Amino acid sequence: MEAYLDNSATTPLCKSARDEMVNAIENIWGNPSSLHEKGIEADLLLKNARKTLAALLSCTEKEIIFTSGGTEGNNLAVFGAAHAGRRRGNRIITSAVEHPSVSKAFDRLEGEGFEVIRIPTDKKGLVDLTALENAVNEKTVLISIMAVNNEVGTVEPFEELSKIAKCKGSPALIHVDAVQAFGKIPLTPKKWGIDLMTVSSHKIHGPKGVGAVFVKEGTRLSPVAAGGGQERDIRPGTEPMPAIAGFTGAMKELKIKNSLAGLTELRDYLVSELEKRDFVTINSPENALPYIVNLSLKGLRSETVLNLLSDMEIYISSGSACSKGHKSPVLTAMGLDDSIIDSSLRVSMSRFTTRQQLDYFLQGIDTAQKVIRKK
Repeated sequence: MEAYLDNSATTPLCKSARDEMVNAIENIWGNPSSLHEKGIEADLLLKNARKTLAALLSCTEKEIIFTSGGTEGNNLAVFGAAHAGRRRGNRIITSAVEHPSVSKAFDRLEGEGFEVIRIPTDKKGLVDLTALENAVNEKTVLISIMAVNNEVGTVEPFEELSKIAKCKGSPALIHVDAVQAFGKIPLTPKKWGIDLMTVSSHKIHGPKGVGAVFVKEGTRLSPVAAGGGQERDIRPGTEPMPAIAGFTGAMKELKIKNSLAGLTELRDYLVSELEKRDFVTINSPENALPYIVNLSLKGLRSETVLNLLSDMEIYISSGSACSKGHKSPVLTAMGLDDSIIDSSLRVSMSRFTTRQQLDYFLQGIDTAQKVIRKK
């Protein structure tokens, strides 16, 4: 039996995504900027993709900018917003638990002379809103806080960011990394006063190499690349139509409410079974997004457990797949002991996860508990 439980790293391709990609590769392979029939066919495909994503985000089609994925989208938003707002101020704010594509972008901006404020979290990984309020001032030009934490599943108070900025008289643009939230919870960035929101295809059973940024109409960004003017000149370059077609196919399969209910039931079952094992500590908060459960096997190093589980064809991770080999900054910011951090594991599910797979995972950690401790 195989149990793939690393869906926060990437998801397997769904049928609709695969079918749409094959069709684009075989039949609609023109450049969407070309003026002949093949180009027009590709342009119609691109417009359909934009329309599909705009409907999911309750925005207009012209507010969608396609990118190569979450990392480029976050970089485009963070660097573009900070540089565009520099004349108005140089304070930029993020949290201590962001994805590396945001945290490292802020590190670089700090090296450029921006004043970077990193907001702490509580033991549940929840951003401290009081600290955020105190940090925002009239010189703040960017606030970037993720929607859902990729390691523990904490749902951050991203809906409050715009309100706080307005109350403090700040001109800050609001950016939300919604890569782990997209397709799992409803997202309406304009309703919440969010200026920039990043999403990605390969977290919703679409292909890798494509994502998008919602850019609210009227938002000014400094482009991070120069080219032929595609994507409103914010992200120039020929659009990867097979990948975008696959992204569209994956979006069309989404059934957010049904999936959320099913995953909540699976998460509750997994947690109830884990709590019966005295060698397990659960690190995710109770109200985390049910797609992610972070846990620790006391006294067992993550890498050793991962190797054993992999041999059993059980696939999970020890944290963010984008921070390979590094101690989790998320669990560190949550104030967890090193022993808990060193033994942490992330189980991340999708709508294709079954109870049988979870049972096999539970069997796997029971085996790890017996076998590794004997060595």
